[in-house]
Amino acid sequence: MNLEALAAGVRAASRVVGRSSSAARDDALRLAADLLVEGAGAVLEANVEDLERAEDEGLGATAVDRLRLDEDRLAAMAAGLRAVAALSDPVGEVVDGWVRPNGLRVERVRVPLGVIGVVYENRPNVTSDAAGLCLKAGSAAFLRGSASALASNRAIVAVLRRALAKAGLPEDAVALVEDPSHEAAVAFMRLRGLIDCLIPRGGPALVAALLEHATVPYVLDGDGNCHVYVDAAADLDMATEIIVNAKTQRPGVCNAAETLLVHEAVAEAFLPRARQALGGVELRGDERVQALLPGVAAASEADFATEFLGLTLAVGVVGSLDQAIEHIARYGSGHSEAIVTTDVAAADRFTREVDAAAVVVNASTRFVDGGELGLGAEVGISTQKLHARGPMGLRELTCTKWVVRGDGQVRR
Repeated sequence: MNLEALAAGVRAASRVVGRSSSAARDDALRLAADLLVEGAGAVLEANVEDLERAEDEGLGATAVDRLRLDEDRLAAMAAGLRAVAALSDPVGEVVDGWVRPNGLRVERVRVPLGVIGVVYENRPNVTSDAAGLCLKAGSAAFLRGSASALASNRAIVAVLRRALAKAGLPEDAVALVEDPSHEAAVAFMRLRGLIDCLIPRGGPALVAALLEHATVPYVLDGDGNCHVYVDAAADLDMATEIIVNAKTQRPGVCNAAETLLVHEAVAEAFLPRARQALGGVELRGDERVQALLPGVAAASEADFATEFLGLTLAVGVVGSLDQAIEHIARYGSGHSEAIVTTDVAAADRFTREVDAAAVVVNASTRFVDGGELGLGAEVGISTQKLHARGPMGLRELTCTKWVVRGDGQVRR
């Protein structure tokens, strides 16, 4: 089947899903979770095929980790589908409303987007997360994963389509583009009129391709050059735990910390203990860091602008909260930024003045995630400012419709 024919089938299915009951969509998600667990063997077998090909092609360790599935990750995917099913249905929610002096009753109501296209790399868990959220929000999920995860994605999509059929919904409400070519990806991004909203999940090359080729409206899931700033008034035990978690708990994801900034008032006390706690992490520091931590490599300008996605951390010493905010404004990607401090005024300034999709006070950047923030799951984390910003859960996968009710009013 060619791409446009596949897209037309997804578009037709989206209209059925859009008018379906919340109960039917929830049934499909719960069935998908059950079938995912029951069919774990087939999914894991497909994943082994992808992993073997990745190793033959010399894929990096971070990319292989993103690609790998095991029983625990499959169980988490199933749990995510059940969690999304348990959430309140956003479709039909009245956002606000009022009555005009002439008696017109005005409401803004949440409605499905229609067909949501998701372009993503390596991570097969995104297949179930994205599809589950799209379906719950009354939309169809049109998925284009990477060649590296093709076998895994096929197996997961087959499970989702079986669940849809068992729930009485069209299978084409979830569809996968199986052509891994660059030409197919570009064509996918240009399906204006068939895809209503495009969401990319991947690295700079994918985002650059989207910016160059897409004619479909999109929401950018951008880089995660995230900072942890340890303030002069920080609890240093807390700061140590937070930076270790933010950097090492899963270094290959977008909400992992890439830069540590430390106020000069606590740098001498904090940096040696941070280096010890961050064993296995390569530190690259500015001149003041190098003076306090002999043997640390020099950090270049590029290092402070880099999303390492691995066990490398840029480290800088700043003279004030102002300097920390200025550093983040210069190098940050607008994703997630954290401050560790006991000074309420400093925390409030940080949350007001740092321009990012998420700001975190006294906690790890790793919490900037749809599931961790109570959204059930996310289809991506938007770093732009239009329509949606931050983790994209159910409400971010809807738009609004104006509903105006009258009793014969005409405009004079």
